[in-house]
Amino acid sequence: MKNLLKKYSHAWVMGYILLYLPWFFYLEGKTGGKYTIMHTALDDMIPFNEYFILPYLFWFVYVAGTVLYFFFTSRADYYKLCGFLFVGMTICMIVFMVYPNGTDLRVPVNPDKNLCSWLVAMIHAADTSTNVFPSIHVYNSLGVHFSIVNSARLREKKWVRRASFVIMAAICFSTVALKQHSVLDVAGALILSFVMYPAVYSIDYAPSRRTANQKIIG
Repeated sequence: MKNLLKKYSHAWVMGYILLYLPWFFYLEGKTGGKYTIMHTALDDMIPFNEYFILPYLFWFVYVAGTVLYFFFTSRADYYKLCGFLFVGMTICMIVFMVYPNGTDLRVPVNPDKNLCSWLVAMIHAADTSTNVFPSIHVYNSLGVHFSIVNSARLREKKWVRRASFVIMAAICFSTVALKQHSVLDVAGALILSFVMYPAVYSIDYAPSRRTANQKIIG
């Protein structure tokens, strides 16, 4: 047991969930206050499609599965992914607090139409249309893809990297196709992710560049 605890001591990072979930549900419960509506003309041009609920829900598998994969296979990749996700999610939550926001994009859905429509109706019932900018769904999808692309373990597995990109792109588009988010929310997540990227991953490249330069000089 002692060896097992030592081997998986990095599990402490997941304690962040104990902070995040109460914080998230607290903000979800404050839907009665005033908030800024995130809505653009481009949002109105994107047709609603209930079938995108499939990649939207697959987000849970994509994120949790990747975290667990690195937890068991690469402590370094695990720490970087968790750092990227948790710092970014904290920033999103702070934005929700200081800049309350939401959407008015949702459309009525007939849950009896098909399975996907029923799933969308379930999401509408369980999740409010507030706290949308930046989109955590989009931000975390980008973070997972970045972790896969930067993983030394997966560097030679091109099919994994390509599959990850397709999944990430499908999840990001699903947020606007389902009218869960505005394109503004997606843009906010993109900006945040590209600010976070060098903070988490550029440290790997600086030493390699110095090493390469030293070899050339030598």
